[in-house]
Amino acid sequence: MKAEAMKNQDGSDIKRRANEWVEREPILEIQHLGKAFGDHQVLLDIDFKTYPRDVICIIGASGSGKSTLLRCINMLETPSSGLVLHKGKSVPATGVHTADYRSKVGMVFQQFNLFSNLTVLDNCMLGLRKVLKLSREEAKARSIQYLMKVGMAPYINAKPHQLSGGQQQRVAIARALSMEPEVLLFDEPTSALDPEMVGEVLDVMRTLAKEGLTMIIVTHEMAFARDVSTRTVFMDRGVIVEDDRPEVLFTRPREERTKEFLTRFMAH
Repeated sequence: MKAEAMKNQDGSDIKRRANEWVEREPILEIQHLGKAFGDHQVLLDIDFKTYPRDVICIIGASGSGKSTLLRCINMLETPSSGLVLHKGKSVPATGVHTADYRSKVGMVFQQFNLFSNLTVLDNCMLGLRKVLKLSREEAKARSIQYLMKVGMAPYINAKPHQLSGGQQQRVAIARALSMEPEVLLFDEPTSALDPEMVGEVLDVMRTLAKEGLTMIIVTHEMAFARDVSTRTVFMDRGVIVEDDRPEVLFTRPREERTKEFLTRFMAH
């Protein structure tokens, strides 16, 4: 009996450690990524990993390469050098496999990118029908589920022009969530919003972070980055200057460039 108990205990321990190991395998890995537009080098030798349940906020001045990095991760821009790996496999820049990858690594844009001629519900259903090949009934049920999650279910028959900017961005988030991605990328999701609408979008993102969704967020909302991220990345002139826990980066930054940026932020 004692031997059997020890065996079960050892087995449980092995299983627990195996699960921890699987969870620490990165979903995304960026290796020596570079991007140039003509002679202008926007990204230089970027390296970082994204693990399950990471909430990574990327901060930095305009023009530091933050949005370009996100677009390279999603293959909306083809990297000039380096690799983007998804679960250890290199992501191709074009083709069927890229579309499959984008269904797992979704993106929420600055300008919402909703189809103006479609209703809220049809905007959410489109990817489910075209990419995931769900039936109309399955796509409708899943879309309504995620529209409810962001508080937009009452507006399923509205067209985008009938909604506020904050409401359109919440629909865009629901559309991305309905694909049930492994990672969700946000490219300055509040920068096109009036100040009074910023809070409603950030509240949705806070909820997603608490629920354990893996996210990479380019943002100018410093308080949000400080309070919600598990890691904060500071970029400047196309490089990652610092990558640390927010409680370290915001209070004890190691690099002078980070200190200068945060000092300017605190002055506003």
